[in-house]
Amino acid sequence: MKEKRYMSLQKHKRIIISGGGTGGHVFPAISIANALKNIDPSTEILFVGAEGRMEMEKVPAAGYRITGLPVAGLYRSLTFKNIGVILKLFKSLRIARKVIKEFKPDVVVGVGGYASGPVLRQAGRMEIPTLIQEQNSYAGVTNKLLAKKASVICVAYDGMEKYFPAEKIIKTGNPVRQNYDDLRSLEDEALNFFGLKPGFPVILVLGGSLGAGTLNKSLSDNIGKLRESDCQWLWQTGKHYYESVNTLVSVSFTSNISVHGFINRMDLAYAAADVIVSRAGAGTISELCLVGKPVILVPSPNVAEDHQTKNARALSDNAAAVLIPDDQAVKVLVNEAVRLVSDSGRRAALSENIYKMADRDADIRIAEEVLKLAEK
Repeated sequence: MKEKRYMSLQKHKRIIISGGGTGGHVFPAISIANALKNIDPSTEILFVGAEGRMEMEKVPAAGYRITGLPVAGLYRSLTFKNIGVILKLFKSLRIARKVIKEFKPDVVVGVGGYASGPVLRQAGRMEIPTLIQEQNSYAGVTNKLLAKKASVICVAYDGMEKYFPAEKIIKTGNPVRQNYDDLRSLEDEALNFFGLKPGFPVILVLGGSLGAGTLNKSLSDNIGKLRESDCQWLWQTGKHYYESVNTLVSVSFTSNISVHGFINRMDLAYAAADVIVSRAGAGTISELCLVGKPVILVPSPNVAEDHQTKNARALSDNAAAVLIPDDQAVKVLVNEAVRLVSDSGRRAALSENIYKMADRDADIRIAEEVLKLAEK
């Protein structure tokens, strides 16, 4: 049994997990922490995140301690604001070093996001083993730099030796929020939970925890087509867009649309869906592979190295998803979604192919690698 493997440990392990910023980083980080506690309940875990980001709320809600750093991302345009960002980086490096010295971790894990850089950089300087969890099919600049000192790099895609030393790479897949093997049994509960009618197909639109402007505009600009379709729309807008979208749907007298700023019961959302429309963050794609339902991916162009497009192509090149470029979405997304939901043969093929690409138990595999490093 996996739980027995570490029963011989002489002392409890102390692990720092750093990173966050979006649900795509936060929820996998919490999954790794949960897996560590399941394997060895005595493990002490401290999260380090970025002040003002969602991890500062979600991590304590999951029952873990977290420390915040003032770190922020660089502005892409030339602006004096970047001077403040650099100053925050140096302050974050000092705080990260202090946190590491006080907590005395056996291993530091980086899951991506603003806080990962300072914490893993300082851990490497202090000769503390580090593990990088690279979610994407295209490694960002920060992780490529951190990889020089990293002990292990857990990846979700083949071919990552282009970016990292091959001897450090372990393919684990990306951890997700929960198991989605029993969605069929939740269908009735899901429809009731969201106020949807049985017998009518459901198109689930996900913009991530913060929302996706293009997806919201694609539906808003075509609200008449949504109202006239024979589909139901389960629309997760993100908190910044909820009020405007909810007002639009209300004044349009559209009864076949269920609008939500944030969906806490993703298992029920997936259970209700016949077709899913989503951005192409690595964590989201890993969930969608486990869900095994037909997917339309609209990669965000506003990410480093356009990695969402590369993530999406890893699926679309294997006939496991439909890819719509961001700049075409407003014109074609709604029509494509309606066509797909009415084409049972195409939906079945997409479902079969995406389900084949799922990596299961990634959280356990990563946790095992963390504890192996701790033993050393």
